[in-house]
Amino acid sequence: MWLSQLTLTDGTRAVVLRRDSGAHLVPGTTSTRELALAAWAAGHDLASELAARGTGEAVDLDAALAEGRVLVPLDHEDPAHLHLTGTGLTHLGSAATRDAMHKNPDPQTMTDSMKMFRMGVEGGKPATGAVGAQPEWFYKGNGHAAVAPGAALTSPGFAMDAGEEPEVAGLYVIAPDGTPLRVGFALANEFSDHVTERGNYLWLAHSKLRPASFGPELRVGDLPAHVEGTSRVIRDGAVIWEKPFLSGEANMSHSLANLEHHHFKYDIFRQPGDVHVHFFGTATLSFADGIRAQSGDVFQIDCPDFGLPLGNPLTQSDDAAALVAVAAL
Repeated sequence: MWLSQLTLTDGTRAVVLRRDSGAHLVPGTTSTRELALAAWAAGHDLASELAARGTGEAVDLDAALAEGRVLVPLDHEDPAHLHLTGTGLTHLGSAATRDAMHKNPDPQTMTDSMKMFRMGVEGGKPATGAVGAQPEWFYKGNGHAAVAPGAALTSPGFAMDAGEEPEVAGLYVIAPDGTPLRVGFALANEFSDHVTERGNYLWLAHSKLRPASFGPELRVGDLPAHVEGTSRVIRDGAVIWEKPFLSGEANMSHSLANLEHHHFKYDIFRQPGDVHVHFFGTATLSFADGIRAQSGDVFQIDCPDFGLPLGNPLTQSDDAAALVAVAAL
C-alpha cells in the first residue's frame, strides 16, 4: 500500500491511502507525519494505525497529480525541520560512473571514489547488530529544497549542469524519545550538478546543494531486496534518453541498516519531531551517457513498486553570477 499527501479542491490538506482496490482519504489526519507519530504513541505499526482509522472518501489521485495538487508524501509544517541528506557510492554499479568522473591519470593509483566504494563492498553489510563501514554522506538542504511531484526543479544560474539522479529515499520521523521511525520509502530525484562535482571531488558538497523531489507516493512496509525501475529524460514530448536503474539491498554494497546507522548516529539528527529524507544513491545517470539536460526537459522516474511515477520539469534560474553582498550590522 501507498500513502500520499495532497491539497483538496477546497484548499485543505489530506492524506491518501492507495491499495490495488483504489485510493481513499485517511480519516482524522492531514499529515503523514502526524499519522506516523500517532502510530508510535499507540504502540503499533503504521499499517495498524491505518486500519484503525478506516476508509474515507474515494480520491482520484491521477487527477490530483495532473492538477498539481499532490505534495511530497512526508513533510513538516516548519521546513527548517525537514532534512534532505544522502549517501553515494552505495550501489554495485556506482563506482564505475563516479570513478570515470574523477579519474586519476595514473592507472595504478586508485581514486578516492574507488577506495570508498571498496570499503563498502568489503564492510558495508556487517552482521546483524554490528557497525559496518562508513559510507560517503552529503547534505542537500532542508524542506525549502523539497519540490512537489510535478513541480519544477530549478537549477541556479551559477550551476554548470542540471542532472537527474533516480533513487530510492527512506522517509523518517523522529519520535518524542529520539527514536528514528522509518515511515516508508519513495522514488526520488536527487537532482545534482555533475559538472561541478567532476571539476574537483571536494566540490561534491556544492554540487549537492540543489532542490530534490520525492514521491508522489510513499511505500508502506519493507524495501524489496531487488528494485528495478526506469529513468527517462523527455524533451519536447519525446524520450531522448531512457535507462533502467537498480536499487534494493541485492544491488547495493551497503545494507540499509548500516546506512541508517551512519546517518542517525549523530545526535543532531535525532531531534524529536524532525523529518528526514535520506537518499540511498544510484548507479544510473543520463550525464554519464553524454546527455546535457536543458530547460523544459522533463525527468521521469518510474517503478511500479513505489506507485505513481515521479516527474519534474527542469527550469533554469536567471540569477546568473551576481555577487551576493553581505550587509554589516
